[in-house]
Amino acid sequence: MRLRSVLPFADRVDAGRRLARQLQHLAAPDVVVLGLPRGGVPVAFEVARALGAPLDVIVVRKLGFPLRPELAMGAIGEGGCEVIDRAEVALQGVTDEEVRAVERRERDELEARVRRLRGDRDRIDLTGRTALIVDDGIATGATAEVACRVARLQGAARVVVAAPVAPRSAADVLDAADALVVVESPEPFRAVGCWYSRFEAVTDEEVAALLGA
Repeated sequence: MRLRSVLPFADRVDAGRRLARQLQHLAAPDVVVLGLPRGGVPVAFEVARALGAPLDVIVVRKLGFPLRPELAMGAIGEGGCEVIDRAEVALQGVTDEEVRAVERRERDELEARVRRLRGDRDRIDLTGRTALIVDDGIATGATAEVACRVARLQGAARVVVAAPVAPRSAADVLDAADALVVVESPEPFRAVGCWYSRFEAVTDEEVAALLGA
């Protein structure tokens, strides 16, 4: 059997439109689309527009190991939520105080980013609603997992995670989601950016403009 090659997405707009076609069954008055800043927001904007749903952000921050900040030991989100890989923390010999120091630093940045992105706008109330969390791709799933917990804390009755691209193992790690929708699940996965022809960095100003639109 010949396996088809996975063509990359042109950019986040293209990815959002293709993802939106997979999400038409979710179009309903109670759905709120929540983009994960920064890269997930342009994708979420296209989804929200296609579904006729309101758009907001759900802000989370990766917690990197003190000596290897590119490697996630967990993540935090609004409302005091956090996910820590305690087994990996112990394996790396990181102390509780070191974990707390990283969390304090990232918590300050998270709160500052919320102010930059939303400005004076209040977050959309999720009480009793379906939270559709959108990112430009899923790698480890740690960030999406925290976002799901934040949405639950904010009152969401149902949480769906959606992304243009994710590894086949993503569903195994997203225990907090009621459903996962993915357009492509290539193997080997490598990295999210590998599946985009253009994968430029997204700025806070661009995110704020999309939310304002």
